[in-house]
Amino acid sequence: MIEFLSPVSKSVLAHREVLPNEVLGKQIDTYGSTDELPSFDNVKFALLGIKESRNDVDYIGEELCFDEIRKSLYSLYAGNWSNSIIDIGDIEKGDSVQDTYFAMKTVVEALLKHKIIPLILGGSQDLAYSQYRAYESFGNMVNIANIDSKFDLGDADQPISNKSYLGKIIVEKPYGLFNYSNIGYQSYYNSPEEISLMEKLFFDGYRLGEVTSDITKVEPVLRDANLVILDINAIKSADLSYKNSKSPNGFDGREICAIARYAGISNKVSSFGVYELKNFKNSKSAAMLIAQIFWYFIEGFNFRVSDDDFNSESLYTVYRVPIENDILLFKKSNKTGRWWIELPFISTINNKLKRQTLLPCTYGDYLSACDQEIPERWMKARRKNEL
Repeated sequence: MIEFLSPVSKSVLAHREVLPNEVLGKQIDTYGSTDELPSFDNVKFALLGIKESRNDVDYIGEELCFDEIRKSLYSLYAGNWSNSIIDIGDIEKGDSVQDTYFAMKTVVEALLKHKIIPLILGGSQDLAYSQYRAYESFGNMVNIANIDSKFDLGDADQPISNKSYLGKIIVEKPYGLFNYSNIGYQSYYNSPEEISLMEKLFFDGYRLGEVTSDITKVEPVLRDANLVILDINAIKSADLSYKNSKSPNGFDGREICAIARYAGISNKVSSFGVYELKNFKNSKSAAMLIAQIFWYFIEGFNFRVSDDDFNSESLYTVYRVPIENDILLFKKSNKTGRWWIELPFISTINNKLKRQTLLPCTYGDYLSACDQEIPERWMKARRKNEL
């Protein structure tokens, strides 16, 4: 793995030396030479930069540098955390973009096999394709949660770009995507064809206004995700204070940090990537916001609670709600108060489920069911399983 990595820059290492002893920078073990990587023993997070943006549709040859983000993250004080973090440096762009994809997939896959969560600093968002492909050797279907103003479906018949990577994920073998959820899309950035395709594929889309009116709606979505990707253009430009940000609307700083914390709390999320990053040398506020997003993800992880053991009836409460021709079965954790709804196994259909499975939901979904309204996520998940 080390052959794909370049060390953390001397500028960042020098900056770390003048920081107070209690900050993260003094606790993070870094790859600062070409000799060997930090030890993976008892490590839970690995910071990794990917300096690749050549498949950005607006690429004009600029070079990427994540030093300002690292300096900002290193300067933050840790919470009451019990998990170690390492910084393994960057993957430089390869001779071709495909070379970069291969290197990223290899490194992320190795980290996942060590049960280390990659914290990815990425260039153009097509790199999320490699983050996804890193899971294929494990043989399980995965759920993606994308925090983005756009769906990025694009035309799967065209070369991959940061505006079409999702189309490639959907159509290219081996198939490993079970569900895709978009958090924060803005309708005027997405064509009617893409919106229609999202509906036909029974994927989940949550408009920006829907999320900002009640940020807790994203918790069950992220609880069900295996990998989370964030396009920083989902953050409104006033909060990002970044000259290349074009969106006057989007999540504010507190909202995006709250979403990152929900992602960290999820027991299933095993990688977290932030994409569309540039050189923040003259945008220190933007660099600090990105650093705080990672801080909140790590903070959320340290509050993870295992509450999905449904083998013991003493750990949860069951609620059965008759609705139309079905009886919806809800389960509530007695430990955390989080809710799930059961998706039944339909034996007469060769579906994707071989047994009953539980879909994370909210208390509001339960109340809606009591009012004879079938939860939309349950309906989409059931139809998807019947395909």
